[in-house]
Amino acid sequence: MGHSALHRFAEERQHKTARIFTVHLTLTPRTLVAGHMSEGGTMAEITKVDKTDEEWRTQLSPEEYQVLRQAGTERPFTGEYTDHKEVGVYTCRACDAELFRSEHKFDSHCGWPSFFTPLAGEAVVEIEDRSLGMVRVEVRCASCDSHLGHVFEGEGYGTPTDLRYCINSISLRHVPADEDDENDGDDSTDS
Repeated sequence: MGHSALHRFAEERQHKTARIFTVHLTLTPRTLVAGHMSEGGTMAEITKVDKTDEEWRTQLSPEEYQVLRQAGTERPFTGEYTDHKEVGVYTCRACDAELFRSEHKFDSHCGWPSFFTPLAGEAVVEIEDRSLGMVRVEVRCASCDSHLGHVFEGEGYGTPTDLRYCINSISLRHVPADEDDENDGDDSTDS
């Protein structure tokens, strides 16, 4: 396959013209099982978010709704995370599911944030996208089914996976490393 990604078939579901979701799993030195592995090696279950269209419209701004729920694309070089370098985790703006880590982000100079892998496990789903007269692979949040962007393979960026997850900034929210560590840390003071 030429990269460390493993694809398997997942649930069959109707979305546009796609009928089969492909779930992207990243091979790591850790054992991979259902759900996704957190940095500490504990299992984190994927919580499915199911909201009505009206609930999404209430929660999201019109711009967020257009990209996240209607598979739109923000204009290149306009997103807040295109050149963002701060260490931390990128979560889904719609449901806060953890999707990408800053150490997997790289400069592709394409106009959108680029990552070479999502978090381990089933953080994202990939769907064949035949819109706009071409075949691409759409990337969606596994928790809430929101549109994130597209993934491209074999572009020669020299990343460990030879993949480029081209993600709309408006689909993401950055959580700085110090806040992420506080949420995962043990509050116990026992010795």
